Amino acid sequence: MLRHHFAAAWVVARRDFCAVIFSKTFIFFLIGPLFPVFIGAMAGMIGAQVSRDLDRPVIGIAMPAHDGDKLVAARGGLAPRMAGFVPEYTVLARLAPGEQFDARTVLASKGVKGAPQLAAVITGTLDKPVLTATSERVDQWRGQVALIAAEAGAAGPRTYPDVTADKIAMTAAKQHVDLAVTAQAGQVLLFLLTMLLAGMVLSNLVEEKANKIIEVLAASIPMDALFLGKLFAMLAVSLVGIAVWGSVYGVLMVAGMKSMPLLATPAVGWPLFLVLGFLYFAMAYLLLGSLFLSIGGMATTVREVQTLSMPVTMMQLMVFFFASYALARPGTWIETASQVFPVSSPFAMLAQAAQSPVLWPHVVALVWQAVWVGVIIRVGAQLFRRTVMKSGPSRGRRSWFKRTPVIAAR
Repeated sequence: MLRHHFAAAWVVARRDFCAVIFSKTFIFFLIGPLFPVFIGAMAGMIGAQVSRDLDRPVIGIAMPAHDGDKLVAARGGLAPRMAGFVPEYTVLARLAPGEQFDARTVLASKGVKGAPQLAAVITGTLDKPVLTATSERVDQWRGQVALIAAEAGAAGPRTYPDVTADKIAMTAAKQHVDLAVTAQAGQVLLFLLTMLLAGMVLSNLVEEKANKIIEVLAASIPMDALFLGKLFAMLAVSLVGIAVWGSVYGVLMVAGMKSMPLLATPAVGWPLFLVLGFLYFAMAYLLLGSLFLSIGGMATTVREVQTLSMPVTMMQLMVFFFASYALARPGTWIETASQVFPVSSPFAMLAQAAQSPVLWPHVVALVWQAVWVGVIIRVGAQLFRRTVMKSGPSRGRRSWFKRTPVIAAR
């Protein structure tokens, strides 16, 4: 008797063990604890890479004759032996005797050919160099410039010249970095809100599938209208949640809580940037929500819905990393691809609003994203109709795995 009980227990244990081990959800159960570590590592790597790409200062040189070339050569020889970061040097102009060079105008411009991100300009001579930069840059690089200038002009006993400081308030390179920080902050906030709130669409769909409510609704109204109505209802709920969180934050600010770091004013201005942020949040929410509804259309059980939602979440995380990576590469195909790809388009275009005052690309982008919301809803509704709403065996189709029995005539 006892042996039969152990045998039955063994059968049940083996069955449950195999069912769990060979299920798709067990894989996600294993990688679940590694998910936060993966996110932190990826965010740190991409953030560090973006910081390095955005903050690569270049010092332009405008000196008489070939003094600038000597300075560049001296920098190349000393940089590997010097502690700390040494900016790149590039020759902007080889001045004739008596020729003047307006360093302030060059630094205030968006860029100079050959040195698009000028952080400072060195003028004067090797004996009396003049460093034009912001106060922070002057204090940071004055000693380096003196050492490199002494190396470049060392024909006899080496003397270290006094570097004259010409301090300015802002350079185009510093402004570019500040606007990029604002763009990155907008992307992070948009991503967090979208990921936090878009899951409500899937939760609502799971509940209605379990209660068979979705089938009653689908029998009453067109499936496309049903999906669209659910999306906008959840979007409205999300906006209410954002309004509540924003109000609580405002109350805490008035009560004396320390505010967030001050961000640079976006290129389009704060009022229009906030409006575009609202519109791009709505489009990002609708795009992700329509994908969740399409997943619900492919799944036949609640467990399948929950399992298939993980790839979409991972995809959205990769899309955010892609948009952040493209932020540091303006004017390249990577930036263009991030703006055209529908799911990453809201993040990339919000970053562009922080960095560029041109408005017409946002109109095109919003229309493009709305078109893709309609396409995804249409495809999801068709999938839902063919899977969940299908009842009874299919007619007119012969299974590949079953043969029709042949009855021999007698």
